[in-house]
Order: sequence, then structure tokens, then C-alpha cells
Amino acid sequence: MGTTSASAPATEGAVETRGIEPVPDNERQGRVRELFPTWVAANISVLLLTMGASLVVNNGLNFWQVLLVAVIAAAVAFGMVGVLSVSGKWGGAPGAMLSRAAFGVRGNYFPGAILWVARFGWETINAVTGAYAVLTVLHLLFGIASNDVLVVVTLLAFVAVTFLVSGMGRKALNVCNKYSTYLFGLFSIMVLVYLVATMDWDAVFAKKAGTTAMVIAGVGTIAAGGISWVPTGPDFARYLPHSASGKKIVGATVSGAALVLLPMVLMGGVMAVSSPKLAGQNTDPMSFLGSILPSWLAVPYLVTALVGMVLINSLSMYSAGFTAQTMGVKLPRALAVSINAVISLVGGLFMMLVAKDFIGQFIAFLTLLAVSFSAWIGVYGVDMARRRKLAVRYDADSLMNTGRTSRYWYVGGFCWQAMTAWGVALVAGLCFTKVQWFTGPLATTWIGENGLGWAATIAIAALVFAVLPAPKETVPAAGADEAAEARQPVEAG
Repeated sequence: MGTTSASAPATEGAVETRGIEPVPDNERQGRVRELFPTWVAANISVLLLTMGASLVVNNGLNFWQVLLVAVIAAAVAFGMVGVLSVSGKWGGAPGAMLSRAAFGVRGNYFPGAILWVARFGWETINAVTGAYAVLTVLHLLFGIASNDVLVVVTLLAFVAVTFLVSGMGRKALNVCNKYSTYLFGLFSIMVLVYLVATMDWDAVFAKKAGTTAMVIAGVGTIAAGGISWVPTGPDFARYLPHSASGKKIVGATVSGAALVLLPMVLMGGVMAVSSPKLAGQNTDPMSFLGSILPSWLAVPYLVTALVGMVLINSLSMYSAGFTAQTMGVKLPRALAVSINAVISLVGGLFMMLVAKDFIGQFIAFLTLLAVSFSAWIGVYGVDMARRRKLAVRYDADSLMNTGRTSRYWYVGGFCWQAMTAWGVALVAGLCFTKVQWFTGPLATTWIGENGLGWAATIAIAALVFAVLPAPKETVPAAGADEAAEARQPVEAG
């Protein structure tokens, strides 16, 4: 990647050294098309098969309803990812950093902490899934049965590889995403062809339709994974030039995610007709593939899916490093990522050796994850809409400045309007939520019964923030406005 500056940019070479600081214009040489394989890779997870099967077994949906759920979930969840990703090219910074402009340099610690903790859980889920995939491959190839020692070894290996890949940074991730997309796409087509040739399609299409309520609830379940990527979207768009099309950013994001999400969820639903236990596999979400697919297809499919799960976790850890830095962790991004690696290892060992009920915990986690991220989404979305009309959308110096002279100091470092909207929405969303070990007081309402707590959370956060008095940024020193405007020209989209 070329540069017009005398010094090499932080993205040059094998390992990215840039942290949370905004990317200068001369390093904005990314291409929108690079987002497509990024969001393909972000959805390469065999767990989508299990989630698709749950729509049939637990929600009682038929083939066409599963397809409808997958389409709506992909469009809604990754539509939000794409739209909020546009702020990345506006400010050239990670989402966790740009969030300071909405919540205040101190206020941002609160939603940031919850997002950081939620990301720990997501990385733990992915690490456990990856370890189970390795165990399944070992069993299919060599007949090796799982045991506690093997669980520890496989989980440690998965987390270690994930840490190494995420530490390489954006450039390495883009290369890995590109080739994993090709491989996983090839084997997914092979699986699809096999299912078309062997499935009892009369039984598949004979299944009766489920209720509308279960369709709505299904959308929330499938969309939850995508919603968790929304705060991450700007991280992968921050290297795009100001002239990059916002519509193309959204298009590349949604199409990349849908390319994997739709067939995976649909295949899971189809598999569930012949093997209903697919959605009820509480301890090991991967082993079912050995009974549904022949070994010659199951093994390479799991291996390519394993690569995908490494990339998913790498993308998550990559962004988690930024979140850690915005929380005040005084470490380079690559070292900050190590915190997440250790936590995902410990959490994964607990889930595999102690808790056992993987799927139940996974669904509960997805539900809480969606609510916790949705409160941030509602506030951040309204803040973005307001900044669209500003000459200076994000001031790089003020994003890095956590003192009183920052444009985003507001009152004592807090934007009280954003904090109020976020807090009210988060509490309300939890009230509508029901999981294995928690039932909110409003969980029996229509919103709660239909699994729409996440949607209500977004709407409440956006509405409260919109009706409160518009925040007034701290007036910078004389001449700072002109300097900031010169650094960031107004761009379209």
C-alpha cells in the first residue's frame, strides 16, 4: 500500500501497528469491495446450521418461513451494520472510538464496558464451537473420542491461532477472508448438492407452517448474531477514503453476510427434517454433521468451517482490542487482544468441562447480546444522523483528547442526553427479555413473547435521545474549528 508521507503508515507490512487513533487521509486507500469478503467470513459458522434447525424444531416453521426469517434477519441486522459502518469512513476511527463523540469521552466508558464484556462472551462461544469442530474431525478421521485433556488442548490451540491471526491486523485478515470465502463457498455448494440429492423433499415441503409469532421470534434469534457486529462495522470501513459510496458500503455488507447466512440457515432447517436432534444437541453442536453427511464431505466441510470460525473470532478480537484501548487499557492493540484471548480460553473451558449445556447457553447469550448492543445502536444511529448535516462530522484531535479541551467533553466528560437514552433503553430491553435464568417483568407482553426486546431497545434509545435537547459540543479553542474542517472535508453518503 502506497503512501505520500515520509514515514511508513501503520498499515504497512505484515503486522498492523495502528491502534485507536484515526487514520490520516493519505492512508485511506481501502476499497469498498474489501468489505464483501470481510462480512462473508464473519458469518462462516456451523452454528448457523443449528440455529436454522431450531427454527424448524423449536419454532415449528416450514421451509418457506425459514427462508423468510433468514432474508429478513440478514437485511435488518447487516443493514444496520452497513449503515453505521459509514461513520468509519467519516471519522477514520473504530466504532468504539467514534462512540466518544456520542456519549462523551467519559460517558463512553459505560456502554463500552458492556460491549467489551459482551464480546468476551461471543468470542468464548466461537472458541468452543471451533474446539468442538476439531474434536469432531478427529473422531471422524481417527476414531479418537473426546476427553477432558483433548478438550483443553483443542481449545487452547484454537484460541492461540485466533490470537495470532487477529494480531496481524487488517491486511492479514483481508487476505485470509478472501481465500476462506472461496474454500467455504465451494464446500457449501457441495453440501447443498448432496442435500438436494439425498433429502426427502416431500417431507420437507409437507411440513405445516408455524405461527406468525414464531416467525417474528425467529427473526430476532437469527438477527442477534448480526446485531453484535454493528459497533464493529466502522472498524473495517475506517481505511476507506471520504469519497467511498455509503450505499456501496451497505450493499457490500448486506450481500456479503447474506451470501453465507441464507444458505446456512436454510440448510440447517432442511437437515432438521431428517434429524430433529440437530437443534437439541445440548453438549456438542458439531457432531451431528458426522451422522448427516458422509465423512468424505463432512471432514473438509468442517475444516473449512473451522477456518471460518478462526476468522470470525479474529475479527471480533481485532475490534475488541480497540474497545480495550478506548477503555483506558494502556497496551498496544495486539497486546490488548491478548486479554480477550485469555478470557475466551477460561470461559471456553468452563462451558466445555463444567456447564455442558452449550445450546441453551448460546441462545440465552444471543438474546442478552442483542439487547445490550441495541441500546448503543439506537443512540449512535441518531448521533450519526445529526452529524450528517455537520461540516465537521468527527474531529480527530478531540476523539483522542480525553480532557476538558475535547470537543466531546460535554458536561464533566458525559453527554447526559446520550447516557439517559442508553440507560433507559437498556433497562427497558431487559424488562422485555426472557432467558434460561432470567425473566423480565414485561417478558409476557406481546413484545416479549415475540422476542422483540432488541427492536424495542433500539426504538426506545433512538426516541429518547431524539426528543431530548440536542447535545452541544464543547467549544474548542480559537482556530480549532478551521483546522479540523481542513483535515476532514465534507463527503457524500
